[in-house]
Amino acid sequence: MTEDLKSETRDVVLEVKSLPTLPKVLDKVTALLENPDASMDEIARVIGTDQVLSAKVLKMVNSPIYGFPGRIGTVQHALVLLGINVIRGIIISTSVFDMMVKAMEGLWEHSVGCALACNCVARKAGFKDPEEYSVAGLLHDLGKVVMAVQLPELEQQVVETVKSRDLTYFEAERAVLGFGHDRINAWLADNWHLPPNLKEGMSYHHKPQLAPLYPDIAAVVHIGDFLIRVFEFGSGGDDQVHALRPEALKQLKLKTQDLEEILDQLGRELVEVADLNFA
Repeated sequence: MTEDLKSETRDVVLEVKSLPTLPKVLDKVTALLENPDASMDEIARVIGTDQVLSAKVLKMVNSPIYGFPGRIGTVQHALVLLGINVIRGIIISTSVFDMMVKAMEGLWEHSVGCALACNCVARKAGFKDPEEYSVAGLLHDLGKVVMAVQLPELEQQVVETVKSRDLTYFEAERAVLGFGHDRINAWLADNWHLPPNLKEGMSYHHKPQLAPLYPDIAAVVHIGDFLIRVFEFGSGGDDQVHALRPEALKQLKLKTQDLEEILDQLGRELVEVADLNFA
C-alpha cells in the first residue's frame, strides 16, 4: 500500500463518529444508571465488558478538555472523574447497529475473554495493576470494529480472504490493506490521547518483541489473545490459534507450567462470565 493510500485510509478511520455496541450491554448499563442504588463499581464492571463503551469512556476522559490526556487507563478511574451525567450522555449517544450484532457477538466475546485472560496473565506475572492490562486486552481488536464501520467493503474483502485462502484475520488484513488492525489501533490511540502503555498493548500484541516502551503490556495482550483462542471463546474473525512468541513468555519471566495454571484460572473465570447472562 502506498503512503498516500495509507494516509487516506487513516483519515477515513479517524472520521469515525459512531461505533456500534451490543443492545444487551447497553440495556444493562442504562438500567444501572437509572437505579439510584447502583454503585460506580457495578456500572464500571458492565461497561468494562464492552470494548466500544470502554473506548468511548477512555477517549472522553483522556481528551484535553478534562486535563488528563494520556493518563487514565481504567474504566473505574474514568467514571469517578467523569461523573454520572457524562456517562449518561455517552450511553445515550451510543448506537446499536442491528445488522452487525450477529457478526459482533463473536468478537465481543473474544474481546471480553481476552480482557479476562490478560488480567490472569498480569496477576501471574506479579503486576500491581492488572486492570490496565485487562483494558488493553479488551481493546486489542477495536480496529476490527472501526474497519467494519468505516471501511465495510475492505472489511468484507478481508473476511472473504480469510475463508478463501485459509489465513488468519491479521494475515488477511495485511493481504488486502497492506497493514492490520494493530495499525488502526495505534491511529485511534494517538487520536484519542489514550495512555501510551494502552497504545502499545493495543498496537503491538501481534509483535510484542518490537514494543519500544512498554513490552510488558504488549506481551500480556499477546499471551492473553493466544490463551483465549486456545479456549475457542468467541471469535477474532478466524478459527486459528496464532503461534505463541517465546519472547513474550521470556519478557514476563513465565514458563509453560505457569501457562497451564493461568489456563485453569481462566477456565473458572470464563464460567463466571458466561453466568453474567447479558441476554
